[in-house]
Amino acid sequence: MSTESSISKQIVELVKNQSWDIGTHLPAQMLADRLRVSRQPINTALAMLHEKGLLTRERNKGYFVGEGFDEQLGDIVQALGLEESDVVTSVYFRIADDLLRGELPQEFSEQLIKNRYSLTASQLNAVLSRIAKEGWAERKPGYGWTFSSMLLTPDSLLQSYRLRLALEPAALLEPGFRLDAQVLAQCRATEQYLLAGGIETATADELHNRGVRFHESLVEASGNAFFIDTIKRVNRVRRLLSYRSMRQRERYPEHCRQHLHILDLLERERNDEASAFMKQHLEYTLSSIAKIGDLLQP
Repeated sequence: MSTESSISKQIVELVKNQSWDIGTHLPAQMLADRLRVSRQPINTALAMLHEKGLLTRERNKGYFVGEGFDEQLGDIVQALGLEESDVVTSVYFRIADDLLRGELPQEFSEQLIKNRYSLTASQLNAVLSRIAKEGWAERKPGYGWTFSSMLLTPDSLLQSYRLRLALEPAALLEPGFRLDAQVLAQCRATEQYLLAGGIETATADELHNRGVRFHESLVEASGNAFFIDTIKRVNRVRRLLSYRSMRQRERYPEHCRQHLHILDLLERERNDEASAFMKQHLEYTLSSIAKIGDLLQP
């Protein structure tokens, strides 16, 4: 799948998952921020979706959600020819499981991965690029790759939560904290979508990314660049073990309700209470993960 098609698919999924109404404005910068890419591929993808009839366009105003979004997500994606092969995603999770089971060496060659998982050159590049971007492997100087040693024990995920427990409540108390009303509304819509059935239907990728977006949005609102950089680094490296914890999703409805309560407090500018409740929320999550430690074992 080309970069443009991949971004187009992500925009389609975002519009559907956020339940944005027909006529909703889709600013390129907002989409670039949400999808963490530059504006250039966003603009290309928006033009492509406009050509396909999914978006409307107004001169000097930009693109808007069109009537084509009344269709089901799967039907839209398939009709646009955006259906992505499952090969790369499937191999990604196989590598993660094999690594956590101790079946892969910490240092490895591209040829080993290519042969072990029967990948084409382009598939190999896509898988390794994703793994590198998410921070649990990096290219060695000269030749070969190495997996991050901090991700190879179940306690790594718990340690990441203990770091977040120290950071995130403090971020809500920063003097410059300001949560944009549109960001708050988007966060709330996501939690409501999950409670309405999205928890059961979301992929591990989608579920993880929605949680990451919620917490990063609040930390970004602090305006503290050190907090923001740290939380993004933590979220990148905890992704691998986080996927395993999603095999049991019974705890997620309570997570969503807690997220909504935090948003309600922040909307009323009761940041002291929101900070205290964020601490409780992360402690609850930490306790929940500790109880399912067997799922994180190799």
